[in-house]
Amino acid sequence: MAIIIVLVLLVLGSVVFHFISPWWFTPIASNWQSIDTTINITFWVTGFVFVAVNLFLAYAVFRYRFNTNRKADYQPENKKLESWLTVFTTVGIVAMLAPGLYVWGQFVEVPADATEVEAVGQQWHWSFRLPGEDNILGEVDPRLISDSNPFGINPADPAGQDDILVQSNELVLPLNKPVKVLLRSKDVLHNFAVPQFRVKMDLVPGMVTYLWFTPTRQGRFDIMCEELCGVAHFAMRGKVRVIAEPEYQKWLAAQPTFLQSQNRYAGDAQLGRTMYQVCAACHGAAGEGNTQLNAPALAGQSRWYLKRQLQHYQQGVRGSSEGDLYGAQMVAMANMLQDEQTQANVLSFIDSLPAPKIKRADGDLQRGRALYRNCSYCHGSRAQGMYAMNAPALTALDASYLRRQLDYFKQGVRGSHNSDFYGAQMQLMAQSLHSEQDYAAVIAYIASLSDSAGSENATLRSAP
Repeated sequence: MAIIIVLVLLVLGSVVFHFISPWWFTPIASNWQSIDTTINITFWVTGFVFVAVNLFLAYAVFRYRFNTNRKADYQPENKKLESWLTVFTTVGIVAMLAPGLYVWGQFVEVPADATEVEAVGQQWHWSFRLPGEDNILGEVDPRLISDSNPFGINPADPAGQDDILVQSNELVLPLNKPVKVLLRSKDVLHNFAVPQFRVKMDLVPGMVTYLWFTPTRQGRFDIMCEELCGVAHFAMRGKVRVIAEPEYQKWLAAQPTFLQSQNRYAGDAQLGRTMYQVCAACHGAAGEGNTQLNAPALAGQSRWYLKRQLQHYQQGVRGSSEGDLYGAQMVAMANMLQDEQTQANVLSFIDSLPAPKIKRADGDLQRGRALYRNCSYCHGSRAQGMYAMNAPALTALDASYLRRQLDYFKQGVRGSHNSDFYGAQMQLMAQSLHSEQDYAAVIAYIASLSDSAGSENATLRSAP
């Protein structure tokens, strides 16, 4: 009897949990309601079989329980029973497969008016490319991928000159317009998935895969990699922001083209020297930083990173969080460099400054080398920074600043703003350092790389 009770309770509990479970579909935000329908059909078919088989098992245990006055009858074959089982099984399988095949037929047939967008995955970052005015994506070649050309666009292809490049982890799309997403991987298997859109597809190195959908609801939705792609797979996140058409066109017009990314915004270092005197009060006359004023070194840092941080301070992405006292001080200073040309001049002057000599730090270098391996995928094997990964150089930063930023990421002071995608990744990565010894070891190892990273940094600092 105990077995019978357990089987019945198992069935009842499973059915009740199915209806009251908190883990259910997210509200749909695309045209793929039919995918939900196919999943629901599968639930009903498999649920019916689960209930029927287990209740029959409970009945059989009860009906044919042991009885000394009864003898079992052995029947090796029962054609009637086998026929009925074959029919019911076939009906169940057809009921599950037919809707899926029908939906798959729609999934691979892209509407003729769909806009093509390319999503490029690499450990552990998303970037996007959209067609320009010619509505054609330019030719790409993996052999052309570099820090200044992270998409590998062929510069000799006229169709690629106006391609719009989005180096951010956020893809913006217009409402109610079909989109075909071309998927390309630079390294290993990845997977592009947006739960609210009910679409996902693998990114396979060496080939281009695709999916399509029509966004039907405005909002911000998570892009996730649902293919185990390495140690920081969990940090490979992105966003899709769906907005109305007029707002989308305004956003699109503000994005750089491939041609613009190759024609870097020139600056006058001599004019920048004068404007830099305001910065020198904290960061030092040679951009060497000042630990007493909690100001990091600027010399030796990548130009594109410094520009993004200025923009983040101006936009409130940095310096607005509770506890970021030094960031709050920088907000007012950054707002003095609103003009694009002034920014270019100051950054050109900082480019001309030699990288500072960083003091060695105490810590277990062997342990630090092992811990830094996770960091190297984004920041480079010599901590020189990587433009393609939006990761800054670390070798120009002193131990106290590195430690404070790690604490900020771990405590949520940095990386909590909705627009700080890379900060959000760093929040997750910072959790891998569990003790004071871990902090000291990885910082000491980074400091030990500063001598050998100078020449590498010089080639990267002027990237777009």
